[in-house]
Amino acid sequence: MPRPTKCRKVCHFPRVLEFFPSQGKEPNVPVILTVDEYETIRLIDKEGLSQEQCCEFMQIARTTVQRIYENARKKLAVVLVDGLPLRIEGGDFWLCDGQTTHCGHDKCFKHQYHQKYKKPKGEFIMRVAVTYENGQIFQHFGHTEQFKVYDITDGVITASEIVDTNGSGHGALAGVLHALQVDALICGGIGGGAQMALAAAGIQLYGGVSGEADKAVKALVSGHLEFNPNIQCNHHHGQEHACGEHGCGDKNHCHELPPNQG
Repeated sequence: MPRPTKCRKVCHFPRVLEFFPSQGKEPNVPVILTVDEYETIRLIDKEGLSQEQCCEFMQIARTTVQRIYENARKKLAVVLVDGLPLRIEGGDFWLCDGQTTHCGHDKCFKHQYHQKYKKPKGEFIMRVAVTYENGQIFQHFGHTEQFKVYDITDGVITASEIVDTNGSGHGALAGVLHALQVDALICGGIGGGAQMALAAAGIQLYGGVSGEADKAVKALVSGHLEFNPNIQCNHHHGQEHACGEHGCGDKNHCHELPPNQG
C-alpha cells in the first residue's frame, strides 16, 4: 500500500494562474503546474533559497523537494520551448497561516496578524470578514485595501474592527483571512483563483453582495443575506481568471488544514 502524500506548506496562492502565448494558431491544452510545484520555483529560483532551505520552509523531505522542483522545471521548459499555455492549479498543499516555523517571520504579514490574533477566538464565535471601503462592501476582492471583521456570538455581533491588508492581493488575501481566523467572507466580485484560495483556507464565501457592510452581516446572521454562489470577477485585469473547479476541495488533497493542526 503506497504511503500517504504529505502535504506541502505554501505561503500563498500565485497572483497569476494562467499564461498564454501571445501568438498562437489554435488553443492548446495547457501544461498544469501544481501549486506546490510553483512554490518550489518561487522559493528556489526567485527567492534564492537552497533546496535544503526550501524543504524546511515547505516542511517536507529534501528528496521530495528535489522531485517536485525537477518536475516543475521540466514543465516550464516544455511551455517555453513548445509555446504552450500554462495553468497553475491543484497539488497536495496547505496554506501557511503565519504561525509555523521556517516562515521568514520577520517579513511575513500573516505572522504579524497571527501574533495579534493568536489567542483562540472561541469555539462559539463566528468571525466574518467583509471587503470594506467607506462603510460599503468593496466590489473587487483582489484589490481590497481593508476588511471589516465581525465577531458573532449566539446571533449577536459582539465586536468589529477594520483591518488593513497591507497591499496584499488576490491569493495572498486568503492567507490574511486565515491568519485572522475568519470563518466566512462577504464580498462583491471575486475571481476563480481567489475562490480556490479561500476554499483551501476553509473559508465560506458569500459573493456578489453589495451595499452597506454592517447591514450585510446582520442579514447573514438573520439568514436573509442575498448572495450569488456562482459569482465571478468581472474586472478583466488579467490576474485571476483560472477556473476554480480543479484541485481545491478534493478529498484526496490536503488544502483545508495543516498537518497536526486539526
